[in-house]
Amino acid sequence: MKKRYVIALSFLTVFWAWNSSLLAPAPKSEKVKLLSHRGVHQTFDREGLKNDTCTATRIFPPTHDLIENTPQSAAAAFAAGAHVVEIDIHPTTDGKFVVFHDWNVDCRTDGTGVTRQKSLTELKKLDIGFGYTADKGKTFPLRGKYVGGMPELSAFLAEFPEQQFLINFKSNNVEEGKAFSKLLVEFPHVQKQVFGVYGGSAPTNYVLEQTPTILGYTKPQTKQCLIQYMAYGWTGIVPQSCQNHFVAVPANFAWALWGWPNRFQQRMRNAGAQIILLGPMSLDDPGSTGIDTIEHTNLIPNRFDGYVWTNRIELIGPHLNLKS
Repeated sequence: MKKRYVIALSFLTVFWAWNSSLLAPAPKSEKVKLLSHRGVHQTFDREGLKNDTCTATRIFPPTHDLIENTPQSAAAAFAAGAHVVEIDIHPTTDGKFVVFHDWNVDCRTDGTGVTRQKSLTELKKLDIGFGYTADKGKTFPLRGKYVGGMPELSAFLAEFPEQQFLINFKSNNVEEGKAFSKLLVEFPHVQKQVFGVYGGSAPTNYVLEQTPTILGYTKPQTKQCLIQYMAYGWTGIVPQSCQNHFVAVPANFAWALWGWPNRFQQRMRNAGAQIILLGPMSLDDPGSTGIDTIEHTNLIPNRFDGYVWTNRIELIGPHLNLKS
């Protein structure tokens, strides 16, 4: 009987050591790398948020004039400490890409209709600050400030030749991935500006297959990666669904990942994966939560070599830079 206890204790000791974060080398990086979702933008009330909610009509009273997916917004994000800025793209009917969030232009602009069913010329006529209001339509503080302000992608990137962007495909149409891959071939210098791609599975996976040097992720792949790792990651095996991808980790579920944080980071590094730490996930919020409050910065490991997703780069960037 005593021998069995010794064997069991020995097994548990090895099991603990194999998955212990304490016994894994901490990443060398001391400075937190920040991924700014939408750049510096107008924040909004997330209560009752749905995928089709017009967020421009529920913004908080503006403290600045910046709106997402514009060069001004990206410049402010980099100045606040962002290493990467996330942007959304749509194809146009004349073979271009525009940088814009919504599927329709009705919410934010003075136009109507589906974004991708319009030409670049049509989209460049719109006032993309037209629909923003903090008082249920009594006033529209950004109207007239962004007339003709919807950026064309290549022109947008040309303003930031030394910076990187995470590209979000808003559809699940593989043709979008093909068009984007063609752009990368025609303009090789753009590749170094593409930190990664994500969003619709079909276009994302097409770009990843065509350009192996670029990382990316999709919701199905991320879900599969995390579930499989929680199931058998204790063995040290990193699931194929995690390898050579971004691995998006909700901060409030990170504790469930074997070896979090140091051992997990080591395993992902060795598998060619890059971790993106999201904010606390809420099942009733379809949006992208990030590390958006000073309190939530405590969820970032002391040594972390992944990227921290934030919707409030203007708040989190200066705080972490001062902290470091």
